[in-house]
Amino acid sequence: MEQAELQAILDHDERHWWYRGRLRIVMREVRRLGLDPGAQILDAGCGSGCVLDRLAAFGDVAGVDVSPLAVRAARARGHDEVVAANVARLPFEDNTFDLVTCLDVLEHTPDDLAVLRELRRVTRPGGHMVLTVPAYPALWSVHDEHNHHYRRYRRRDLVSVAEKAGLVLERDTHFNALLLPPAALVRLVGRLRPWGRRRRRRSDLSLTPRPLNPFLELPLRIEAGLLRLGVTLPVGLSLLATYARPIESGVRGAGRSPTHVRQVTSSSSTPS
Repeated sequence: MEQAELQAILDHDERHWWYRGRLRIVMREVRRLGLDPGAQILDAGCGSGCVLDRLAAFGDVAGVDVSPLAVRAARARGHDEVVAANVARLPFEDNTFDLVTCLDVLEHTPDDLAVLRELRRVTRPGGHMVLTVPAYPALWSVHDEHNHHYRRYRRRDLVSVAEKAGLVLERDTHFNALLLPPAALVRLVGRLRPWGRRRRRRSDLSLTPRPLNPFLELPLRIEAGLLRLGVTLPVGLSLLATYARPIESGVRGAGRSPTHVRQVTSSSSTPS
């Protein structure tokens, strides 16, 4: 990811409607899991640490991000267990975490199967993984190129690669459904315009006037309420999926403390 785009994320992710709405939806899902007190939690691709702030209510949190800038920002928020690392080479022992979140990071990685296998490795048998990714390859646009995405996902493709990684699907759903039609129109029209392929100088995050944030976040607030009731949304700009690592015979939940790391030095998430 370009440095300017990363800085825009760090500047906006606490108040921007998309990040606030996604966080609300993800926290609804985490709450549904009913984690035990003191659960060990990893946010893979943690960015500024905003998600870690909320995950800390459910257990002991750790984070990784490939960007030293993001790591510094997360540590400045008080998250000392954040290290610089690539999500494909995590510096943690096997079977360490009860929950791993990886939010709009997988699309930034060249080998998503390898990343999911690595996330599975550090997840305890019986533990959970919550992922979000951008949906619909047909909506590929300059937005994806600008953010160095490798792919957008269809639901069946995400399920397939996760199964190959040894994960069991618990639940999946689209979200950001109400804004799908206008967003799709803007991106598809942009592909047809002669200037639509030009390299942009401004992040999408800077295009939304701050006073509009509460109004644009409202549809995601509604969707979070629907998801809490168990509704599965059939369409939306993004996908959320929750997986479990199955309990295999002879595998014990070792490596519980995230302080035992292999010191090695994910891309921060971007809107779908």
